[in-house]
Amino acid sequence: MNQEIVRDIVSRVDHTLLAQTATWEEIRALCDDAILFGTASVCIPPCFVRRAKEYVGDRMAVCTVAGFPNGYHTTAVKVFEAKEAAADGADEVDMVIHLGLVKEGRFDLVLDEIQQVRKAVEGKILKVIVETCLLSQEEKIKLCGVVTESGADYIKTSTGFSAVGALVSDIKLFAGHIGEGVKIKAAGGIASFEDAVEFVAAGADRLGTSRIVKLLKEKL
Repeated sequence: MNQEIVRDIVSRVDHTLLAQTATWEEIRALCDDAILFGTASVCIPPCFVRRAKEYVGDRMAVCTVAGFPNGYHTTAVKVFEAKEAAADGADEVDMVIHLGLVKEGRFDLVLDEIQQVRKAVEGKILKVIVETCLLSQEEKIKLCGVVTESGADYIKTSTGFSAVGALVSDIKLFAGHIGEGVKIKAAGGIASFEDAVEFVAAGADRLGTSRIVKLLKEKL
């Protein structure tokens, strides 16, 4: 594959390790690889954010999660998680929405929650995980409007912990319905450079994956 394309793909990757069993040694190695290959960020559990930021300094953006992976935490908990993450040095926060509210049609409450988290991490990048595999087409379209109105920076497909990860069809759907200034993150199941290229071509600005850097390391 063309090296310019490879560099572009890697620069969009949130190099991710969110496994329950993750250790500091693994997180540190993740950071080292992210710096070496020039990814957009590392996406790691909240408990490692302070230590990781102290380790990487200004060499790498640190991303973490709030309300992860199920989204049914109270809004107050998500706000606390987001504030603590920002105080610990996180540059980006990926929050999970409350899907039960979506199923009830209470998009007003979904909007309010995102806006509260947005306020809690003012100045940081906020991505909103909507877990597309659990949504109808109508719900996905509606959430594009909600995320746009909320002031969040990204709409994100998936946690990677549910039944299915990102689908190119969902990226295309988002691209046709989000407002100006809102970007798209595809996450979950991106296993190859070919996958990554396809997602970017469909409209994804960021890619949540652990596999792209592993593929690069295998070529060293």
